[in-house]
Amino acid sequence: MADDALVIGGTAFDSRLIMGTGGAPSLEVLEQALRVSGTELTTVAMRRVDTATQGSVLEVLARNGIRVLPNTAGCYTAGEAVLTARLAREALGTDWVKLEVIADERTLLPDPIELLDAAETLVDDGFTVLPYTNDDPVLARKLEDVGCAAIMPLGSPIGSGLGIRNPHNFQLIVEAANVPVVLDAGAGTASDVALAMELGCSAVMLASAVTRAQEPVLMAEAMRKAVEAGRLAHRAGRIPRRYYAEASSPTAGLADTRERPAF
Repeated sequence: MADDALVIGGTAFDSRLIMGTGGAPSLEVLEQALRVSGTELTTVAMRRVDTATQGSVLEVLARNGIRVLPNTAGCYTAGEAVLTARLAREALGTDWVKLEVIADERTLLPDPIELLDAAETLVDDGFTVLPYTNDDPVLARKLEDVGCAAIMPLGSPIGSGLGIRNPHNFQLIVEAANVPVVLDAGAGTASDVALAMELGCSAVMLASAVTRAQEPVLMAEAMRKAVEAGRLAHRAGRIPRRYYAEASSPTAGLADTRERPAF
């Protein structure tokens, strides 16, 4: 395990890229993309999973040693989300859940009240909860306070590819959090992912940016490298932003141009 491992709920991961499975053109392409991405944790929507089906997403994950993270996609109330998480625990034998409680079908934005209610119930029920939430620093703190193992704010609406619309809020969330902060939703390309990591996110969660890319496998490789580059840049520390230029070369030893040459 690398020194700079991602730790969620006491479990360490070498990869800081969490993948989703929705939108892939085929299982074959999905499997290639997952392998190239290097992910060790991948979400599946319980409403689309049939554990008895041959040639399923679950088989792909098992074959590649990738931990399954069931999600509650499509739930609109805390009650629906809690029931879905409990069914996932029975079906998949895991108490990890990516918690999604959306407000409406048009925006797919989280419903903060139902989300917090469901998170508190599931934590009390022994789940390791990773909530998909708005980029609201106050809500992020409340989710951590009820015992969530990570915070997963959206960069922009699901599938929009608009990137991080409010980097300032991400910085506020990262500065206050004592659990991993994971960019979830909105990434469109590698630069969005690198920015999230440079802002201090612990990991990135994405699906559409890879599965709906023109070349999903190639994009998966780009995302993996962007996560690695962004993490390294964050650890290295960027230079301060300045209003005016500052020469990179020292001024000592410069020729005195006030003297006229002899020729």
